[in-house]
Amino acid sequence: MVKLFLLFAAINGTLAVMLGAFGAHGLKGKISEPLLTAFQTSTHYQMFHVLALMGLALILMRMSEVPIALQVAGYLWMLGIVLFSGSLYGLALGGPGWLGPITPLGGSLLIVGWICFSVGVFKLSL
Repeated sequence: MVKLFLLFAAINGTLAVMLGAFGAHGLKGKISEPLLTAFQTSTHYQMFHVLALMGLALILMRMSEVPIALQVAGYLWMLGIVLFSGSLYGLALGGPGWLGPITPLGGSLLIVGWICFSVGVFKLSL
């Protein structure tokens, strides 16, 4: 699980930087401002959650017993990144309209992941 979280974070950190550069240099003037803003939002949320996932993995590496809520948080963040950021990237690049309803689903998964993280931290005996 820890290795999966770190590998996912490494791959998505790379993607976030590459896509951020592409958005800033390759899309400016080629898509509308609202779509460019959505693209930028996607890269920001992707990177924030990559950092959160890395932090979670580092915490988990030091634990002998991991609260299930912390494990669930990591998986929700991974799925949330794919759905939230992926759907926004798709929409900004002219993808099908059915991607629109996927964005809030991905965002909801990110939020629930943070709630699970909070519950998991609360249950820790520090």
